[in-house]
Amino acid sequence: MRVLHVCAEVYPLLKTGGLADVTAGLPPAQVELGCDARILLPGFPDIRDGIRDRKLVAELPPRFGADVIRLYYGVLPESGIAAYVIDAPALYDRPGNPYADANRQPYQDNHRRFALLSWVAARLAQGLDSFWQPQIVHGHDWHAGLMPAYLRAAEQSTGQKLAASVFTVHNLAYQGMFSHQAFSELDLPAGYFDVDGVEFHGQLSFLKAGLYYADKITTVSPTYAREIHGHEQGYGLHGLLQRRSQDLHGILNGVDDTVWHPTADALIAARYDSRSIAGKSKCKAALQQQTGLAVRGNAPLFCVVSRLTEQKGLGLILAVLPDIVRRGGQFVLLGSGDADLEDAFRACAAAHPESVAVTIGYDEALSHRIIAGSDVILVPSRFEPCGLTQLYGLKYGTLPLVRSVGGLADTVVDSALENLADDSATGFVFGRFDDRALDVAVRRAFALYDRKADWKQVQKRGMQQRFGWDTAATQYVSLYRQIAA
Repeated sequence: MRVLHVCAEVYPLLKTGGLADVTAGLPPAQVELGCDARILLPGFPDIRDGIRDRKLVAELPPRFGADVIRLYYGVLPESGIAAYVIDAPALYDRPGNPYADANRQPYQDNHRRFALLSWVAARLAQGLDSFWQPQIVHGHDWHAGLMPAYLRAAEQSTGQKLAASVFTVHNLAYQGMFSHQAFSELDLPAGYFDVDGVEFHGQLSFLKAGLYYADKITTVSPTYAREIHGHEQGYGLHGLLQRRSQDLHGILNGVDDTVWHPTADALIAARYDSRSIAGKSKCKAALQQQTGLAVRGNAPLFCVVSRLTEQKGLGLILAVLPDIVRRGGQFVLLGSGDADLEDAFRACAAAHPESVAVTIGYDEALSHRIIAGSDVILVPSRFEPCGLTQLYGLKYGTLPLVRSVGGLADTVVDSALENLADDSATGFVFGRFDDRALDVAVRRAFALYDRKADWKQVQKRGMQQRFGWDTAATQYVSLYRQIAA
């Protein structure tokens, strides 16, 4: 089966969050199942320059504000997955991150930048590459939301089915919203700007386009698939999702063992596994030294590796952090985002330099060292479609402390007494989104940490969990077969 994944980023070339890990891990797992899985990416400089063995496929006429558009074919480093890259310097050669400028302001032409991505995907389904044509086009998040719409429009104009489409929602909160005037720049039929189409409360929604026009919709965990049917987490799209409930599937993300595994991770101070975990204490001491924390092996070390947004429950962590320090714990954070949250965490680090360490930004190597060297990883999210850091924590024997939402509920079993007794506990889970509920869970983590035998039991159980991409890939391929042209 020929599958084209359409996305805005991929590890290791460009990563701003978990999406890049997903798009790096899923296609190789599908190749292992016999699929011809390829990926289409916008030509941001890090992506364009990182593709190996690049060859020109086609030169396209000016479109979406780009005078020069070239489509290249090559392979991704490390995985060797086949990749198409859209080289359009006027749209993609920008400072800042892929979506915003150096001042964190979204680019005003993002609708055109990502419309080009989806439009080229539809062109590949029409045979733009004369040597290869996908049967399935799989779009990821709002950046690829217009892909099913362009496919539908092309099919209406040609009178034939070109390829089936799957659209994966990685986070419904990010919808790709633009003014209604932007629609006129997208080369879609006028009738598509409608409540039964891409229009959403008078604006243009890339995400809604994907939800409305795709043959199948997926989200990244079974619980999140249920949650977005409701008003609280449906962000105004719950009615559409309810109507399409038969086409909506929750498939849990996986972990790439070639990147995240303590037995083979070259980025950490010592390697270890569930049978011999002594190396983890060396990772902890190395992390404490690197981040300037006091080197105390008996201090429970809590960590956060995250975008700093309100969604992630970081305000709750700020509320309980003084008590973590007072009880003798330590805390390390890596992330960036909301300026007020950045400032608040910096202030905590300045007030408690031996107990709190904060690094603003993103550092892939440091993220590995933090997860390997910490004892508890905090993920107290308001909502969480899947979450990957709690899966990394399980893999590295760093017990996840999570709120019972989305993929967090699907992957972590609370260390209640009955779960300790039947050997199913893997972390700590709380319900209400408030700092008191988080504080109770943190206290339980301190209590279990003092019971070394129970702690090691939960740690070992977590490390033995299996969340590989092979399971997710099998589920996606089964879904593809239902709709493949």
